[in-house]
Amino acid sequence: MASPETEKLIREGCLTFEDYLAMVPEGQKADLLNGTIYIASPDNTDHNALNTWLLRVLAEFVDQRHLGETYMSRVTFRLGEKQGPEPDLAFVTQERAGLRQRGFVDGPPDLAVEIVSPDSVHRDYILKREVYEQAGVPEYWILDPDETRATFLRLNDKGKYEEVEPVDHRIHSNVVKGFWLDVRWLFQQPRPMVLTVIKQLLADSEP
Repeated sequence: MASPETEKLIREGCLTFEDYLAMVPEGQKADLLNGTIYIASPDNTDHNALNTWLLRVLAEFVDQRHLGETYMSRVTFRLGEKQGPEPDLAFVTQERAGLRQRGFVDGPPDLAVEIVSPDSVHRDYILKREVYEQAGVPEYWILDPDETRATFLRLNDKGKYEEVEPVDHRIHSNVVKGFWLDVRWLFQQPRPMVLTVIKQLLADSEP
């Protein structure tokens, strides 16, 4: 955890991406948004369980279809001189794999997913939505376990986010080709077995 002195400095609002890389230790989840570094609190169990389940589903599907790379937090995306968010989950297409650097991804993801915790409500719904929209992230999903609410945003032809409603409880991704989720899976207890979900997704998206 940052010392009080560092904590004051990281909230100045004028820090650069290079400052962020120098100040945030490896393994610490943090976001650089509009020149301010936000240090994340430890995951609560609901947040962690949803994050892990969705990572396993998304990553396995992406690997099976050779679509690109899936990232889970602790990976920063450089979106500008003062912007470096760490999505809870992110996907980058195979065609853009060259963006990956040793310590960060030098450009926006194709899909960003944030799982809302009590201390990240404003960041996820307001700040990150603005940052991701400005950076041209095609799809942004906001999953809120406390409110059992899922918001699915997609850029329109004017470069602005529009909310996409599930059809028959299913939300389909435009960027992760063939990938969809039944939104009821996200908040039900227990969630369906990952292997069962993967088999269904792969069967529905035969190449």
